[in-house]
Amino acid sequence: MRTLLLTCLLTTVLTTLHAQEVINLWPNGQIPNAIAGGPNEEKAEPSTDGIARISNVSIPTLTVYKPAGKATGSAVMVCPGGGYSILASGHEGEDIAHWLNGLGITAFVLKYRLPSEKRMTNQQEVPLMDAMQGMTLIRQRATQYGIDPTKIGVMGFSAGGHLASTLATHYNKGPKASEQAKPNFTILLYPVITFGENTHSGSKNNLLGKLNTSPEMVAYYSNELQVTNQTPPTFLVHSEDDKAVPVQNSIDFYLACLKNDVPAEMHLYPKGGHGYGLRTAKYGSLATWPDACKAWLNALGML
Repeated sequence: MRTLLLTCLLTTVLTTLHAQEVINLWPNGQIPNAIAGGPNEEKAEPSTDGIARISNVSIPTLTVYKPAGKATGSAVMVCPGGGYSILASGHEGEDIAHWLNGLGITAFVLKYRLPSEKRMTNQQEVPLMDAMQGMTLIRQRATQYGIDPTKIGVMGFSAGGHLASTLATHYNKGPKASEQAKPNFTILLYPVITFGENTHSGSKNNLLGKLNTSPEMVAYYSNELQVTNQTPPTFLVHSEDDKAVPVQNSIDFYLACLKNDVPAEMHLYPKGGHGYGLRTAKYGSLATWPDACKAWLNALGML
């Protein structure tokens, strides 16, 4: 009996440690731009190639990952990539959250809606709406999670990097502009930045729709053109052999930061390709990006 009780207790403790709180971004089902009666067929695909995928997202959420040890009071909202078609929820979401937890940072993985004319109106607005709402909720609940509201950043990968950089440059634009949605710092890994010459066409077409590519719309979502002196400090990582998202995306954003007196640090690596996250062991110097990022965060006073 004693052994059984100990086993049950251990199981309960382990379950609690691994359980994560999930926050609905839009309570009471009031999801903006959603088409009533539209399809809701979210799919979480099992990993067959080391990449977990979520598709057809209609109900956006934040999943909370709390540090097991001493917390620094800092937080990061993580935006997985996937070309605005899927979310790479494992290696660009949960794995990153655990790495941030190891630094004492509370992580919130954003499951944002993926653009679809069948599920929403003005699809190009929707991922940014979700990101702004996510950042606002984190800041509003800062006391609940032991977070300093002046130490909340955003981190994005690939198309998630486009979303993160859009949040950093568009939080104060449009009818829903909000200072509460402004990140205090931005971390971008192999980000889609431009919808111009060096764009990732899949991300551009999925967000805007193939018929919604006026010069004005393209410029609006080309985030190297949207940097101002109000853009938060930025850390960039990119590989020079990236065939999916040209390294020029990060270079142009970095140069725009310098032009506008925004503190920025960029690390370019000769090898790595695209979509590696923390899986860098076979790429030599690329394996140093987490340490470089940690040092940058420390210099910002986030650790």
